[in-house]
Amino acid sequence: MKKIAIIGMGYVGLPLGMRFAEAGCHVLGIDLDSNKVDALNAGRSYIKHIEADRIQAALAAGRFRAEAGFEGIRKMDAVLICVPTPLSANRDPDLSFVFGTGRQIARHLSKGTLVCLESTTYPGTTDDELRKILEEGSGLKAGVDFHLAFSPEREDPGNPGSIVEKIPKVVGGYSPACLEKTISIYSCAIERLVPVSSCRVAEATKLMENIFRSVNIALVNELKVVYEKMGIDIWEVIEAAKSKPFGFMPFYPGPGLGGHCIPIDPFYLTWKAREYGLNTRFIELAGEVNTAMPEHVVLKVGEALNSESKSIRGSRILIIGMAYKANVDDDRESPSYILFDKLRERGAEVSYYDPYIPVIRPSREHGHLAGIRSVEWDNQTIGSFDLVLISTAHANIDFAQLGEWAKLVVDTRNAMGGKAGRVVKA
Repeated sequence: MKKIAIIGMGYVGLPLGMRFAEAGCHVLGIDLDSNKVDALNAGRSYIKHIEADRIQAALAAGRFRAEAGFEGIRKMDAVLICVPTPLSANRDPDLSFVFGTGRQIARHLSKGTLVCLESTTYPGTTDDELRKILEEGSGLKAGVDFHLAFSPEREDPGNPGSIVEKIPKVVGGYSPACLEKTISIYSCAIERLVPVSSCRVAEATKLMENIFRSVNIALVNELKVVYEKMGIDIWEVIEAAKSKPFGFMPFYPGPGLGGHCIPIDPFYLTWKAREYGLNTRFIELAGEVNTAMPEHVVLKVGEALNSESKSIRGSRILIIGMAYKANVDDDRESPSYILFDKLRERGAEVSYYDPYIPVIRPSREHGHLAGIRSVEWDNQTIGSFDLVLISTAHANIDFAQLGEWAKLVVDTRNAMGGKAGRVVKA
């Protein structure tokens, strides 16, 4: 029976851990957050789409436990790294979580163990920087004494079709033997594996997937602004274009980019490309377009209020949705926070409603908003705001009801399409 340690019990690590446990493996979930460890060992879930009964079943079967320390990895067949890879304040890659985890693993690494990085990063991280940390700290040699690989996560929270075992998994090893070991581990839990020739190809694959999305989202965001000036609804255009059975894939505009991937990952390649004397102009242009979207939305809010002889300053504005995408409780890098701050800076009194985020949690970027609570969903509360701004369109929000209650709505997600009310698209 395979023994798997997964470091990082977040939106990637926890679903992966549950899948391995359900496939019959023994899983050790490691996280430095003692609150997460306590919750997991008590059979509680802190992620919306991971049901508590799955955790409880894994615990009852003796196939899962959580710890805050790394000592347990000595007896593991594989150690999978699922930790954050954010950007620094200067928009450079911040691999401190990966490298810090690597140093901890090295202290307890045993011969024959597979170490596989799943966190998104630039090509060369696994077989160069992480390898050196593991070798120097353990005295073991990659490809000889232990196995090393990269396999990018492909989680899509909020998508009911995103089932861990059904999503093909790219795997790249440091050596042929490392790849063989990686395949033997992941094949226990994943139905289809996609082997590639190296860790670097696997790392580049993940970046390409997310850069593809970033660039296409930027395209529709730019077209939204252009078509709006022409009196054309971008949403109607996309719906019509979707009828073409080849050569087109629909992407949708919004108030900006959010989540742990799309706003961040492209800049990992941009940063690494400079080492080779190259500029990634297309990627950077897409980033500029997407980053400008919150300012465009605020402009539309100002125009909508002006039509009512009001200004942003002094107005009461309600933001619908603090999560970065619909139907999830994940608010990392959410453009809603940028909108919140920009509207406040212009003198608005800003509140929010989100059924999945009852209170804003502390974070590095938006700690000043921590503790603010979601307002109630009722006619009196919603009707008290001068304007309601739809930033995230959760499926369990009654937007027809919103149209009846709200005085004025600015809609960035086409949530009010076909519904009554005073609506401005942004």
